[in-house]
Amino acid sequence: MLEVGRVPVTTQSDNQTVAERLREMAELIEAQGANPFRVGAYRKAGDSIAGLGEDVRDLFEEQGSAGLEAIPGVGKGIASAIVEMLTTGRWIQLQRLRGTVDPCALFQTIPGVGEDLAERIHDVLAVDTLEALEAAAHEGRLESVPGIGARRAAAISASLTSMLDRVRRRPRLAPAGRHEPSVELLLKIDRAYRDQAAKGKLPTIAPKRFNPKGKSWLPILHADRDGWHFTALFSNTQRAHELGMTHDWVVIYFYDGEHHVEGQRTVVTETRGPMVGERTVRGRERECREACGV
Repeated sequence: MLEVGRVPVTTQSDNQTVAERLREMAELIEAQGANPFRVGAYRKAGDSIAGLGEDVRDLFEEQGSAGLEAIPGVGKGIASAIVEMLTTGRWIQLQRLRGTVDPCALFQTIPGVGEDLAERIHDVLAVDTLEALEAAAHEGRLESVPGIGARRAAAISASLTSMLDRVRRRPRLAPAGRHEPSVELLLKIDRAYRDQAAKGKLPTIAPKRFNPKGKSWLPILHADRDGWHFTALFSNTQRAHELGMTHDWVVIYFYDGEHHVEGQRTVVTETRGPMVGERTVRGRERECREACGV
């Protein structure tokens, strides 16, 4: 069964659970207008896991990610998703597309991070995965969260690296080796998302947080550009709601299947400085200024 530490999260076999989640992902992204080839990849992988003649956990324990990648239809990206399910009991990407992701609960798994701090981290940085939080920490953005100084940021960063290295089972890339879409490409995705959302052309999901009536209001965009797969949604953070920015701040998730690089960035309308009124990628402001000639 899938476990988090020693706490069982399901009574089904690992193979059945993993297969069902992969098939659910295929159904979700198909309904949300994703690339048909990506839909088919998840379905094929789900069928392969369901028909596997051995326990997928045993295979992973014995051969690591390479053993999973050898399963027909399971490449690096899907193998990584299976590793996440087997080692944490959750699959954040699936939860996000369901509208049920709770990043604050996830951040509280970091030693020394309680409920209040988890809320502040999520609302200030607009990240919802441990990987994205690790990236923000390496960029020095974690210290912008109220209540986090240099020493505390270093301690959280060290804990994150330790936690993620256990899941990844391989050394992380140095910050200088990080690879992301260009700001120009991110801004194109941002523009396409806001334009299509304004015209009512996108499917919507019902986010779990800040949505007591369970209304399906949050538009979602899947797009493939220049070798990257993108998923874009308006920010559903407490801060975005407080400032009335739920239809301005756009969170863009990206994934590069060739190098197995994933991450997220938030695009906002700048309210001060030389870029006021312009769309800016948080954490990459300097590049945005250079792109605009400011």
